[in-house]
Order: sequence, then C-alpha cells, then structure tokens
Amino acid sequence: MDAEASPTRSISGHIQRALGAVGGAWLHTARLMLDIALPTLCVSCREPVHGEGVCAACWAKLSFIAPPFCPRLGIPFVYDPGPELLSMEAIANPPSYQRARAAVRYDDVARTLVHALKYQDRTDLAPTMGRWMARAGKELLQGADMLVPVPLHWRRGWSRRYNQSGALAKVIARQSGVKMVSEALRRTRATEQQIGLSRKDRASNVQGAFGVADERKADIQGRRVVLVDDVLTSGATVDACARALLRAKAAQVDVLVFARVVDTHRAPI
Repeated sequence: MDAEASPTRSISGHIQRALGAVGGAWLHTARLMLDIALPTLCVSCREPVHGEGVCAACWAKLSFIAPPFCPRLGIPFVYDPGPELLSMEAIANPPSYQRARAAVRYDDVARTLVHALKYQDRTDLAPTMGRWMARAGKELLQGADMLVPVPLHWRRGWSRRYNQSGALAKVIARQSGVKMVSEALRRTRATEQQIGLSRKDRASNVQGAFGVADERKADIQGRRVVLVDDVLTSGATVDACARALLRAKAAQVDVLVFARVVDTHRAPI
C-alpha cells in the first residue's frame, strides 16, 4: 500500500508546489498593482518614492548626526578634537543624564516629521523615525535594561490620543530587544508648552513635573534606563525626567531622541 501511495503523494506535492508558485506570483503581481495604484509617499513632502522613507530631495536636506560629537551631549563637533573631549556646554552645564544621542539635527525636514507625528496623527512615521533612532543610539541600547518614554499629562494625552514618544519607543524596543516600560514615569502636574520659552523658563516650567509611579520604583532601582523623546531643545524636559528616575535609584539614565537642536552660534568645543 505504501508503494502505491507514494506516486500519489508525489503528484500531490507537485500540485501543491505549483499552486504555491501561482499564489506567490499572484501576490507579487497584486503588490505591484497596489504600488502603482497607491504609491509609497515620502514621509516628509508626500511625493511618490520608491521603497520606504524619504525622497532623494528630502533625504539630502536631512542632517544625520555622526561622529565626531560630544560624548556626553551628542552635540556634533566641527572637527575631531580627540577622544572623550567634552563640549563646552557639557562642561559648563553638565546634565543629570549620562549621555544623549540624536538621529538628526532639528532642521526643516526633521521639524516636518516631528510635527506630523506629534500633531497630525501621522503614526505611520514612527517606524522610520524609530529605526533611525535605534541606529543612532546603538551604544546606549547595548546593556540597557529598559526604555522609558517621556510621558504626556493625561489631559494632553487625551486630546492627542497617543504619546509620540511612546510610539517611537515601541519601534526602538522591537529593533533593539530592550523592553519598553511605558508607565514608569508620570507627569505629576500639567505644564505649559515649552515652545517659545527661554532656557531658564523651560527649566522652571518642568521643575518637579515628573515622578516615578510607586508601583514602578522597584523596577527602576539599579537599572540602566534609556529615556526616549522626539526632540531635545534645551534639555530641560529630559533632565527633569532623568532626575526623577535617579531619585528612584536608577543606576544610569541616557537619553535618545529623534532630533536635537544644534546651536550654531555657540562654539562646538
């Protein structure tokens, strides 16, 4: 019986493989037709683009941050001053966090991406932005215990419906394997929008605005935390968050953002 069944099984296998090939070809054709009908658009200017990401014109306008940069703040240097040399800003105003890294400078294209993610429900941008962040923060993510997104106050979270920092942290978690703990930090009070405030006013605005939830303090203690946000401007918000995490006995806090403001009027070293 086994000898008689063998040709049948062989024919069945050929048929299944043939159907699989037809199915695969059909799916490939369907994808091509979908690409023609609904082409992928540049995440910045919305022009059609091949593949995922930004078009060539917008890509050329993005300023990715790469070495040499300040090992503490991640501020790019004009030239390489040598290993472990800190920027003047890091020496004059050392932050509470250990290191900060950003994928890009906060320029026109980066601003468009951030504002679209933050204010226009463009959560489809998070995967691309998060992958760039994971690459930029590779050294921070190695050995990190958790990712903690900068939280929104519940009123702002309700009006926006999602936390853009949390959306980015989810992507970084998938890319790196480092777990995200979304409820570790809480805003203990509502704050004004930081836009338009001076450096001093920004720091005052967020002072005491963050705390670690009681049920999360045991999770934070002794852990290396990577704080995730969309933009680093003066650093007041992430510094306030870092202080809250360190009060909860975090072993170390690093900061990973999509974009950071680079003050071109200040000496880089």
